Amino acid sequence: MCRSIKTLRNQQPPATGEEVRAAALQFVRKVSGYRQPSARNAVAFVAAVDDIAAASQRLLAALEAAAAAPAGR
Repeated sequence: MCRSIKTLRNQQPPATGEEVRAAALQFVRKVSGYRQPSARNAVAFVAAVDDIAAASQRLLAALEAAAAAPAGR
């Protein structure tokens, strides 16, 4: 896993959309091997980031809060 992707669950204040998108971008970069895709692959790259960010937002919203106190940032 990418070392620069931080845990977004159980944070106070809750993770922002920008933080979720940044994590999705790092994930897509790792999986694709591209830091910046070519113009030919840009649409697929951005779509993947959008899909992963949306799935991550749904996951964070669906997870129940842990019994432990929320971590600060």
